[in-house]
Amino acid sequence: PIERVVAGPEKKSRVISDFEKRLVSYHEAGHAVLGYLLPHTDPVHKVSIIPRGHALGYVLQLPIEDKYLITKAEILDRITVALAGRAAEEIVFGEISTGAQDDLEKATKMIRRMITEFGMSEELGPLTFGNKWDSPFLGRDLARDRNYSEEVAAAIDREVKNIVSKCYGKARSILDSNRHRLEKIAETLIEKETLEGPELEALLN
Repeated sequence: PIERVVAGPEKKSRVISDFEKRLVSYHEAGHAVLGYLLPHTDPVHKVSIIPRGHALGYVLQLPIEDKYLITKAEILDRITVALAGRAAEEIVFGEISTGAQDDLEKATKMIRRMITEFGMSEELGPLTFGNKWDSPFLGRDLARDRNYSEEVAAAIDREVKNIVSKCYGKARSILDSNRHRLEKIAETLIEKETLEGPELEALLN
């Protein structure tokens, strides 16, 4: 199944404590609620707290059609969804965990690409930064040479921080005002461990 490709093999034998199960449930519920409510995101196909690969839980979002382009609004919504797990932890437990590491990495990477590759920066304008080249030593990953000043590097860092703050604030605000939905999804996940898209939709409505 597609989940195996996206998140790795299922690890049902992994035993986690009740507290961790509850934390993971709220974390994934945060992603799922934002994935459902934000207008520029792919539909939530499934949400699960059954560990897969390195992840203790996951939300599967699948596009309705093939996409060759992505808008700035879509990127910002994706970043907000990525940060919603950590926002949910903070709202419910008044505490944050290491569970958001992968989300934070993805969000930061997306924002950097937005600014340096797609010219979508409010502060720096429609410019690209860094020379792109294929690196045969990095599994032919695209690497980037820095061809800009310390001043521009500082401006990029500043904007990354601003966008993270804005998206995180938005995720918190939406989850705060949809706390009943967050609770409902998380508590159902604790009980059932997996929710398919239609079940999720029914609970959220």
